[in-house]
Amino acid sequence: MTGSAYFMASSSAALETHTLVVEVDNEPGVLARVVGLFSGRGYNIESLTVSETQHAEHVSRITVVTTGTANVIEQIKAQLERLVPVHKVVDLTATGRALERELLLIKVRGKGEDRVEALRLADAFRARVIDATTESFVFELTGKGEKLDQFIELMRPIGLVEVSRTGIAAIARGPEGL
Repeated sequence: MTGSAYFMASSSAALETHTLVVEVDNEPGVLARVVGLFSGRGYNIESLTVSETQHAEHVSRITVVTTGTANVIEQIKAQLERLVPVHKVVDLTATGRALERELLLIKVRGKGEDRVEALRLADAFRARVIDATTESFVFELTGKGEKLDQFIELMRPIGLVEVSRTGIAAIARGPEGL
């Protein structure tokens, strides 16, 4: 296959989005090594969250959402598994049994009718008011990314000031652990 024929064949492969959980030793430089693997090979990270989850064992959980062809996703998993501080790599998307949530903090400015509309929409989305002044609100909302995107778009014409999102936290359904 010539170079251009290979490019055409490979570029027609369907892109998939996968949520990967990577259990690692909680030590300096580990996150940099994991992220470096992605950047060094040109893989994109859509979302990244990390926290120590097993304090006594000093183990952290990195949740990475990435997009690529099926072959690229397999390469990413194989390369992550070869990193020394990595204990386990689980593709939650492949299991088909994952729960995913994000946290959104959003600041909205508004007076009069805009203020009333912001509160009405927040109630409809089950967002909590965590700070309020006479001219603004800060709302807290958790849910799937699409829900958060909708809330942001509805708040934009009212007086969107600032948005902060955590990235995806994910866990598999059922009684089994990783």
